[in-house]
Amino acid sequence: MAPLSFLNIAQQWFDAFNAHNLEDLLALYDDQAIHFSPKLKIRQPETNGLVQGKPALREWWKDSFDRLPTLQYQPTSFTADDQRVFMEYIRKVAGEPDMFIAEVLEISHGKINASRVYHG
Repeated sequence: MAPLSFLNIAQQWFDAFNAHNLEDLLALYDDQAIHFSPKLKIRQPETNGLVQGKPALREWWKDSFDRLPTLQYQPTSFTADDQRVFMEYIRKVAGEPDMFIAEVLEISHGKINASRVYHG
């Protein structure tokens, strides 16, 4: 799959996330995809920041959307090659300072099989 297709997946990811549309978001992921996030490590320390599979992804994002109804991500940069897309964005939540985020989506056969979030 060409990097242009990966950029399309990244844009679909932002569209689904910002709409808080779990089904569209999860449809972008492989059934056994893994996800790492520093926020996950804080909220669910037993996971050490890592979850695997769509049920765990659903639970994580549903909790985030329920707790943070104003949560939005403002994309600022995409870089893609033939295996991944690197995304930079600003996390916005009413009443909280903006946070700069980087995230890598590893993609195979048109599905995200791993995602890793970095804060800073």
